[in-house]
Amino acid sequence: MIDFQKYIQRYLDLIPSENWLEELKSVGDRTVSLFSFLTEEQSKFSYAEGKWTLKEVLLHLSDTERIFQYRILAIARGEEKNLPGFDEELYAQNSFANERSLDSLLEEYQLVRKSSQILLETFNPSVLNNIGNANGNQISAETIGKLIIGHNIHHLNVIEERYLPNV
Repeated sequence: MIDFQKYIQRYLDLIPSENWLEELKSVGDRTVSLFSFLTEEQSKFSYAEGKWTLKEVLLHLSDTERIFQYRILAIARGEEKNLPGFDEELYAQNSFANERSLDSLLEEYQLVRKSSQILLETFNPSVLNNIGNANGNQISAETIGKLIIGHNIHHLNVIEERYLPNV
C-alpha cells in the first residue's frame, strides 16, 4: 500500500514559494512558454517506447487539473462522499492527443489553468481548509490546489530532463 502523505509530499516539495496562488499562474506561464517553442513534429516526441508524447503530457496536465478542480469544488462545498480516483494511463490511451494540434492543446491548457485560478482565488479562504475524501484519502481543498502546481512542475522537470535534450 502506498503512503499517501509521502506520495503527495514529493509534489508539494516542488512548489518554490509559500505564495502558491502566484505559483499557479507562474507555472502555467512557464508551461505555455515551453510548449509554445515546440513544432508539431517535436510535440509528437516520446523519449522511450511506451512513454507519453509531449502532446499526451500536455493533455494529461489538463485532464488532471480538471479532476483536481472538481475535487477542490466538491470539498470546498462540503461534499462528504469519497471522490473517485482515476487511471492516468487509461485517460492518456483514450485522449487522442496526438491527433490534435499543439495549438488546440495549448489553448485548452490555458483555459483550464485560468479556470483553476478563478476557482481558487474567489473562494472564501475558510473553505480551503475543508477536508474531504478523494480516492480513499483525506485531503484539504487547499492541498489539492497545491498539488495542481507540484504535479505540473514534476512534469516540467521530466520534460526538461528527458524530452528537451532529444527534440
